[in-house]
Amino acid sequence: MSKWQIPYPQEVKVAGYMDSDEPIYFQNMTMKQSEERLKENDILILPIGSTECHGAHACYGEDTFLVTRMAEQVAKKTGCTVSQPIWFGSHPYHHMGMPGTIPINENTFCDYIAQVLAGFWNAGYRKIILLNGHGQEYVIPTAIHQFARKYQVPAVMMNVNWYYAIPEYLKVGDPKCKFETPFNHADEQETSFSLALFPEMIHMEDAPDTDLHTFLPPGHIDNAGNIYGRAVKWYCHAGAGTIEVVGNPEGVVGKAKLATAGKAIPATEALLDYLEKLVNDIHEKWPAGVLPECDKVTQRFTEETLEDLKKGPLNGGKHIYTIAAY
Repeated sequence: MSKWQIPYPQEVKVAGYMDSDEPIYFQNMTMKQSEERLKENDILILPIGSTECHGAHACYGEDTFLVTRMAEQVAKKTGCTVSQPIWFGSHPYHHMGMPGTIPINENTFCDYIAQVLAGFWNAGYRKIILLNGHGQEYVIPTAIHQFARKYQVPAVMMNVNWYYAIPEYLKVGDPKCKFETPFNHADEQETSFSLALFPEMIHMEDAPDTDLHTFLPPGHIDNAGNIYGRAVKWYCHAGAGTIEVVGNPEGVVGKAKLATAGKAIPATEALLDYLEKLVNDIHEKWPAGVLPECDKVTQRFTEETLEDLKKGPLNGGKHIYTIAAY
């Protein structure tokens, strides 16, 4: 008998796991499966996460698993497609140097995302929701505009930072919020969402409690997610608080011990309801194969001159890189 276990037992449901034979992940599909899916729904969710320290109790891929689990559920309900995630993200200055955190330069990151968008447009997925699960919301819109300026083709590209969709559920004191402490990093709130979506990768027996270290009195700088509408967004400063390796070497900013799945369930359900509505509203406005009208969104093309690109290189048309190389 071989020493290898083939087929390998899938004990942990990682990205790509499905309860049926029909894949929802683009990378798990054949050309034929993708073409059939595009006929019904040509919307794609691109999960964008990070690889970073989340303390002794939570996995390094927490940000990524949050958005992949969300996207999987929405795809099952709506018929849209999911890309395998972007595992490495951009990071603010105060994250630098934390072991396990793997930061990507903002320019490199934006170039990479813009090229991914172009590749999916060329593959027929021309309505893309960039579902972000990490503190890089100030970077991703640049990638969208880089793509738009370079190619100027009709498309629908939308960045959704999941925590922006449900602020009332994260704002301590709001009747809908079940949390005791504000949203920061690997804390009560983020860990609770992880327990609701992938409890097999969270080890609460190792969860620490820490404090946010800032030099100014409260009221100036917002918490993660910019939930409280303060004048200075969390990413709009450098030096007004400690760097992580000094102030929060545990990899946690907040009271992770308070986390429970139950606290996050109402918020998670509200978020999934929103994402389902967003996908369905896009699909209703622009059914499969339909794009925003050329004369409304670009002056590079007309409906006639765009036709070759819409067909694609395997159907008598041209590929997107005939406009500009990546």
